[in-house]
Amino acid sequence: MHIVIMGCGRVGSMLARGLERRGHSVAVIDVTVEAFRRLGSDFQGITVKGVGFDREVLEAADIRHADGFAAVSSGDNSNILAARVVREQYGVDNVVARIYDQGRAAVYERLGIPTVATVRWTVGQVMRRLLPEGSEPVWRDPSGTVRLLQVHVHHGWVGQRVHALSQAAQAPIPFLSRTGRGIVPDSETRFQDGDLIFVACETERTDAVESLFAAPPARN
Repeated sequence: MHIVIMGCGRVGSMLARGLERRGHSVAVIDVTVEAFRRLGSDFQGITVKGVGFDREVLEAADIRHADGFAAVSSGDNSNILAARVVREQYGVDNVVARIYDQGRAAVYERLGIPTVATVRWTVGQVMRRLLPEGSEPVWRDPSGTVRLLQVHVHHGWVGQRVHALSQAAQAPIPFLSRTGRGIVPDSETRFQDGDLIFVACETERTDAVESLFAAPPARN
């Protein structure tokens, strides 16, 4: 995958290095050349000076071949503008914007642009949004028999009742995260784009749960 990152601060540089270690190609955009020092001398990706909503800058970062875009600069307006340009003008659906203002974050989530908050979310969560594959265990019992998984769900499940997801997984979904807030689903709660679900299951069923939600629901 090719990932373009706008912002080479602490989050952006850690994200870039982490993606590169996983074998992905990375391009990093920042308004100051000095910021690229955070990437280290062994960074093999592209670095581009400029702002992430400038078309020439994005083209230099090879946005036309990008599989994902993360706007993690220090400015809310710049991040959301860049995310919208990349999604609307270049057709990159897999975008994440770092938003400091939680009120704004909720608005942009409703527009279909996933956001990550400064304090509550870490580089790991940004990575999960960009590389939405498999699951991440957030709790294990001491014996290792059961675990609570944070699971990426294929967009084909959007609109389905969370109860139906639980039935398909044959495992409880005690809560989900939506726009940075936890929700305990009831019988009418429907899965929305950008939601993160948490599944309680036996450790030996982890692969089955991941495989189920990595694909759209089977048609009857």
